[in-house]
Amino acid sequence: MSDELPAPRPSDAPESLDEIREAALRAGLDAYELTDEDMAALAAEPEPVTQEALPVLAIIGRPNVGKSTLVNRIIGKRLAVVEDKPGVTRDRVAYPAEWAGRDFTLLDTGGWEKNVTGIDLSVAQAAEAGIEMSDAVVFVVDATVGATATDEQVVKLLRQSGKPVVLAANKVDGPQGELEAAALWNLGLGEPHPVSALHGRGTGDLLDAAMAALPTEMHHVEVDDDAPRRIALVGRPNVGKSSLLNTLAGTDRVVVNEVAGTTRDPVDEQVEIGGRTWTLVDTAGIRRRVHMSKGADFYASLRTQTAIERAEIGLVLLDASVPLTEQDTRVISQVVDAGRAIVFVFNKWDLVGEDERFLLERSIEQDLVQHTWVPRVNLSAKTGWHTNRLLPAIDLALSSWDLRVSTGRLNSFLGELVAEHPHPVRGGKQPKILFATQAASRPPRFVIFASGFLEPQYRRFIERRLREAFGFEGTPIQISVRVREKRGARRK
Repeated sequence: MSDELPAPRPSDAPESLDEIREAALRAGLDAYELTDEDMAALAAEPEPVTQEALPVLAIIGRPNVGKSTLVNRIIGKRLAVVEDKPGVTRDRVAYPAEWAGRDFTLLDTGGWEKNVTGIDLSVAQAAEAGIEMSDAVVFVVDATVGATATDEQVVKLLRQSGKPVVLAANKVDGPQGELEAAALWNLGLGEPHPVSALHGRGTGDLLDAAMAALPTEMHHVEVDDDAPRRIALVGRPNVGKSSLLNTLAGTDRVVVNEVAGTTRDPVDEQVEIGGRTWTLVDTAGIRRRVHMSKGADFYASLRTQTAIERAEIGLVLLDASVPLTEQDTRVISQVVDAGRAIVFVFNKWDLVGEDERFLLERSIEQDLVQHTWVPRVNLSAKTGWHTNRLLPAIDLALSSWDLRVSTGRLNSFLGELVAEHPHPVRGGKQPKILFATQAASRPPRFVIFASGFLEPQYRRFIERRLREAFGFEGTPIQISVRVREKRGARRK
């Protein structure tokens, strides 16, 4: 018997049936016209998730000087809540912004005041935190009023912070306003930049000065997998979002009132659930569009959309004591369209009688038939009943959101699927699936290369079978198809 060991397998040799099938399919792609973008998608491998540490520009000032109006002007959208009265903005809210080819984060803050109490004190403290978080500050002063005692107190804060400051003299609409703006040299912050946030006058020069104040080199940071994951509590008004946040936090973190619409701005809270820290975002309720034609509630709903996009998972709260409404379905669509993981939370379940629960379950199944893949938890935010069931549902949805299927497994699955259920023949032609790859996760996005167009019904069939085979409970799945012809097919 020989003592020699068998020759080692080459490191690039296929080691499984899945890899053998993948290699064979890749070889077959050589006969088709593929672009550089196609080749990049095929070669895509999971990489560490990184994000650029964008510079932060904070907008600071006393109440009602036009900070949020200036924010809307800079970002080019009416996202910041604006009304002609002081104190509308309560929390600091970050927005992505760009000027002259530079990306940065714009931080809108509430009005700062001295010697205030209650909610005004919280607003002032949030503004001070905004200064600390920023790399540079735009200090907004009402040129028509001039520098007030409160403005001078803000100047002291800014000097203590050591942050670069750009002085904006707002509400300047003509030559008289420019003379009033010139008087703000007395604040000792350098040149006042006359602007009209409402009409856009002078904002370009202001932003040029702000870009000069921001640091030019920022670094990329790897996203910490252990960082608190962001959960957005969303739903129509008065379904119990703030009550659930307080229950999970174990204390009254946010204002709760029976009057619908108490919460206006997204509120971030660090909460420990199951021994882990999470960031919960309590959002304003999303109303019917006809009720949002003007005022703070309209813009609060836009902020809610931003909160969804910044979160990783949306807990959609639904009132179990009343039938599903149009607003409920709109909220669900917002979370799904944003590509976020999702869990349905039926609140006020304790208000449903024992005899009614069976009929309610049947009704829910019918109303949410297109979302059978979404985990569901029945609870009472007010009493805490069954809130312990939330964490397993959240973990399930997030693990599906993060899931990546290997190319070999994916194509092996599709090969069996097509063999059992081929695409229907249309117009004498039957499209053939050539190859597929998962281009991204969070949410899972699949790219299918095919010889012809795949009908929407067949794509939904593939999505349903993907869920059956790999899970994907609680996450939307995005499937795109790239039609590629054989080389020389057009010339024939």
